[in-house]
Formats: sequence, structure tokens, C-alpha cells
Amino acid sequence: MTIFGEGPRGNLAKTLIPRLGLNEGKTPITYLTGVKEVWEIPEGKKNLDEVIHTLGYPLPADTYGGGFIYPMADRRLTLGLLAGVNSPDPFFDTHEAFQRYKEHDFIKKLLEGGKLLEYGAKTVSISGYYSVPQLTFDGGMLIGDSGALFDSRRIKGVHLAMKSGMLAAEAAFSALLRGDATRETLAEYEERLKESYVWKDLRAARNFHQAFDRGRMTGMLNAAFGMVTGGKGLTEWRSGKADCEQMRKVADYHGKGAVSAPGSFDGALTFDKVTSVFHSGTIHEEDQPCHLHVEDRSICHGRCREEFGNPCVKFCPAGVYEMAEDEESGEERLRINFSNCVHCKTCDIRDPYGIITWVPPEGGGGPKYTML
Repeated sequence: MTIFGEGPRGNLAKTLIPRLGLNEGKTPITYLTGVKEVWEIPEGKKNLDEVIHTLGYPLPADTYGGGFIYPMADRRLTLGLLAGVNSPDPFFDTHEAFQRYKEHDFIKKLLEGGKLLEYGAKTVSISGYYSVPQLTFDGGMLIGDSGALFDSRRIKGVHLAMKSGMLAAEAAFSALLRGDATRETLAEYEERLKESYVWKDLRAARNFHQAFDRGRMTGMLNAAFGMVTGGKGLTEWRSGKADCEQMRKVADYHGKGAVSAPGSFDGALTFDKVTSVFHSGTIHEEDQPCHLHVEDRSICHGRCREEFGNPCVKFCPAGVYEMAEDEESGEERLRINFSNCVHCKTCDIRDPYGIITWVPPEGGGGPKYTML
């Protein structure tokens, strides 16, 4: 038996699920990209003594998401911003939005005099209940984010992953005793999961995130109704589109108006992507094969440039993708700075043509998180 617990957009699970038809009748799994920092508060300054969740700011009204601020021990504070990978704006940049988030007077005051210790980014599977695939099959089970087990109301998934892992282990032990690892035997895991608090949490949040795709006010109104209707809200929301299908072309979204220029970064409160990646501890051997596979780069240099303005340059929170001038032709060509990659997998999800594939890098390289 194999238990798949790879986190969101697992390299194995993302091919296994459609190959075995485990997602038949389900809505596509949708995601948020989260960026996060850990700060050290200066000596003598009182640290935050409560958990804070925020909604919206500084995100545009058509992009779902919000922030969080948590106090930690040893004068440390962790904060971050999550934003929908399905943002219709082809130039939306979660990293840049997070830097603007820190410029809010309240947050700026919390961090004043502090020091950035660590940075990171990852995606979370936000769609939940309606997207949970069949979790058992001959010889295997899906747990945690690999099975889209995430409570979007509370931005929590660790407790669901742990419980699903415990129940999968018990089902595996039972199957070993029987000498039978077929789906019929392993179905015990799925049955017990639906009897546990995992399914109750998922069902109570089943329409929370989806309503925000209709705008922030609709989402907030639906969330209020959901609190008193056991998660039903205004109606049973369903989304039939994957995140990459919801990005709009530059001409449709921005029209002929000028796109806002990239923001500036002061190096004390706000940081550019290269500085942020440095604080992630990311290391890849420079001479190893690139672990970000682009199926057809002619699309990047042609259709994608014309239709979407090469959005990978913006949506990657680590500055992996860059359109740089080719020395021989003098034309802009895609450059992949794979050594910057923090393994969030946003590119694998958001690319409008679905031609970017993230695979595990050779030698176990990547971010070296110690506090995130």
C-alpha cells in the first residue's frame, strides 16, 4: 500500500487522481498562494498578545484572500497573506501585495524596529468539500492536502491532515492483517473519515470560499448566512473552472489603460523578491537539471506575451521566471532562475496554458525553513 500525503498539488497525486478517475463528478481543486514572514521584535517592545485574521486589504475586490498575524515565543511574530490563485488579473503579484500589506499603519507599528528572520511561500488547496476526490483505490489512499482536506473558513488544514493520516494508518493495519489491499478493504478509511470531525468541518465550510468568486460583498453576506445554516449559506455554490482558466487576458482586464508600475521596497519593512528568497534559505545546486519544465517555450515568447503579458514573471513569489534579452537575437526570452524556487507550486497551478510542470529537484534542494 502507498499513502499519498504530498501536500497541495503533489507531484504524484496530481497525475494519479485524473489517471484513476478519482475526481469524476467533483469540482476542480482550487488554491491560494500564501507568503509568510517571521520577524524578531526588538528588546523592550511589547509583542502582540492575540491572533489576528484580516480579510481583503490590500487585495482587489475580485481576488479572494486575507492576512494573518500570530505572536510567537522569544519576541517573534509571524505574519502572512493568502490570495486566490484564480485572480483574474494577469499581473497580480502575491509577494508585492504582501509588501503593501505590511505598510498598513497597524502592521507597520507592530514591526517597527524589528528584524526579518525568515520568508517562505506555499499554496493551499482551498476548495474543500466539493473537490475531495475518491480517497481510496486499490493499493493506496490520499490524506491531507493531497485529498483537498482543508477548512477554508478558519484557514486550517493541519488538524485534518493529522486525523486523516491516523485513520489511514488504522485502515492500512487492518488491510495488512487481512492480507487484502483492494479498495473494498481500504474503504474503511473513507467511511471513518466521513464519520469524524474532518467531514463535519469540511461540510460546514463547503460554500464559504466559493461565494467570494462572485465578489467580496457577496462572499461576506454568504459567510454570515453560512454561520446560521450549517454551511449552506445563500445557495449551494459550485465552480466548474480550474484556477488557470479564470485568468483574463490583459486587453480584457486592463483595457488600454496603463498597468501600474511595480512598487518600491525600502529594505527595512518591505523587500524585493531576491531579498525575500535569501531569507528562505533556499539552496539548489547550480549545475543540476532545471526542475521546472516548460513544455513549449514558443508559447511564452508568442501567445502568452501577447495575450497575458507573461504572468509567470509576476505571480511567482520567488522571482524564478524572468523575460530577459537574448544576447544573440536581441529579443526577450524566458529565463528560469530555478535556484530561487521555494517550491510553492504556484506556477504549476496558475499558468494559463498549463505548460509549466514542477517536479522534485535533484538532490533534495529547496528552502530551509526552520521557523515557518
